[in-house]
Amino acid sequence: MDHSEVAYTTADGNDYPAHEATYEGFLKMTTWGTAVVIGILVLMAIFLT
Repeated sequence: MDHSEVAYTTADGNDYPAHEATYEGFLKMTTWGTAVVIGILVLMAIFLT
């Protein structure tokens, strides 16, 4: 068996633009989610102490 070629880069049916768009959406939601959690923690520190 020849292992010199990586299968996932040459497999039929890979939709790289959709994959990249999904990953960009994941990164954006992770960034916003982190910012919201930090904001909530700051507000809790201000108003609950």
